[in-house]
Amino acid sequence: MNKISDTFKHLKKAGGKAFIPYIMAGDPSLDATKGLVADLESAGADIIELGVPFSDPLADGPTIQRASERALAQGVTLRKVLALVEEIRKASQIPLILMTYYNPVFKYGIEAFAKEAARVGVDGVIIPDLIPDEAEDFLSCARQYNLDTIFLLAPTSTEDRIRKVVKASRGFIYYVSITGITGAKLAIGDPMKDTLDLIKNSTQKPVAIGFGISNPEEAAEAADLADGIIVGSAIVRLIAESRDIKDFARSLKPLTPNP
Repeated sequence: MNKISDTFKHLKKAGGKAFIPYIMAGDPSLDATKGLVADLESAGADIIELGVPFSDPLADGPTIQRASERALAQGVTLRKVLALVEEIRKASQIPLILMTYYNPVFKYGIEAFAKEAARVGVDGVIIPDLIPDEAEDFLSCARQYNLDTIFLLAPTSTEDRIRKVVKASRGFIYYVSITGITGAKLAIGDPMKDTLDLIKNSTQKPVAIGFGISNPEEAAEAADLADGIIVGSAIVRLIAESRDIKDFARSLKPLTPNP
């Protein structure tokens, strides 16, 4: 068990839900990202997801695509993001997840990436274009270095897909709330609730909802249905506007009941 699992375990014991903000590493700079991680931790983040900029981010909407383009223009690479994590670890032990795509990992070298990610202090990885059916090589390396691999499910996921994903995932299950890209509008309805019920009946692993959560009301509604919430585009948009993110992040944090 690593820090991601420990975090969900402690939150569950306290009756709380995980707040997982996403930011793009290198937007507007790597130094700024280091400060933003500290801001989010002070605002109540339980786990932080760091995006790795990539030229073809198929799961991301316009807001995160533009953040990726800005980071790429700064010369940010996967190697530099790993070096950033090593710097962050000098001041913080908050669980960190890298959200990347398979091409940069493959180019880096699967085992070399897993080994270096674990060494610098990465706790988990989300790779949207890597499916469990084709992930055995990566999963083998990730398990060797105690790196959680988090897979995605959606309202359209079949029972067979759910079984495969919950078996392969470590840390938590990432539930994509919509059949679209990041930044689209959240729509909580029967398809979401039905799929969440199927997931919960298939595993004891935590489930976090992402995609489309953009305000405190949506955050609270999503948190009622799952073990955690992931918020990306709404925070990345504030960063692009050079606005402070701490108050907004605090407003999204699911409340933990008083003992």
